[in-house]
Amino acid sequence: MIGNPDFLTGRGQDQAPELQELDSPEGELHLRFFVASGAEFALPATGIREVIAAAPDRITPIPNVSPLLLGTLNVRGRVIWVADLGQFLGDSTSLSTDRTEISVIAIEDQDAMLGLAVDRIIGMDWLDIDEIQMPSNLPDNMAPFLRGEWAMAGEADSPPGRTASQHNLRLLDQVAILRSARWAA
Repeated sequence: MIGNPDFLTGRGQDQAPELQELDSPEGELHLRFFVASGAEFALPATGIREVIAAAPDRITPIPNVSPLLLGTLNVRGRVIWVADLGQFLGDSTSLSTDRTEISVIAIEDQDAMLGLAVDRIIGMDWLDIDEIQMPSNLPDNMAPFLRGEWAMAGEADSPPGRTASQHNLRLLDQVAILRSARWAA
């Protein structure tokens, strides 16, 4: 095999002689996800520490804390608070913990870390930050935590019960969420 000249040159029967040019992505990398109400959001990849698929019994409920907090999660020896992001943003639909795994997005700023429990993670996507617009019809309790939104055409990743038509993808500000006074309530 090593004596085969095609092996040494990297040319084989199924390899094209010309090089393929790779498309360079436009914009910045973001994580896209849904909260329990079916609203779609994004966070910049630079503000995310990690994404965790946690069994509900790994999240320890803590008494006498904000009702927005589901409890704490031990991640490699570090304890982080986990919150229902949808309820934090004012949704009336709470996240169902009756499932095998809960998706938790760990965001971090300086020494503060917080886990945001979401309904479903779509994945990473390159989004052009220059195309973001400030919405005019935002609920007051959500406005301080948004950087803006993109108008998205029909998507294949729509949650069950929602048609794949035009919708808004809202960009969250993870630092504003982390530093919010709502956590003390």
